[in-house]
Amino acid sequence: MMYIIGLILGVGLVVWGIYRMRTDDGLFGKNQKSKNVFNLLLMGEASGVGQFLGGIILIIAVIIGFFVK
Repeated sequence: MMYIIGLILGVGLVVWGIYRMRTDDGLFGKNQKSKNVFNLLLMGEASGVGQFLGGIILIIAVIIGFFVK
């Protein structure tokens, strides 16, 4: 049951991170990619890239935890 909840949360973080990467404005940067990198350095996990990477790591951890069990 906990694996399903972790997987759903990971997928939610990935989707929300993709949405934030497309819509967030940054203080510096000429294109969206450089704005996202600056936001990651400035805000960490609160940025779209951080949420995306956090979701990917959570999904990998759930899969590893399922097979180790």
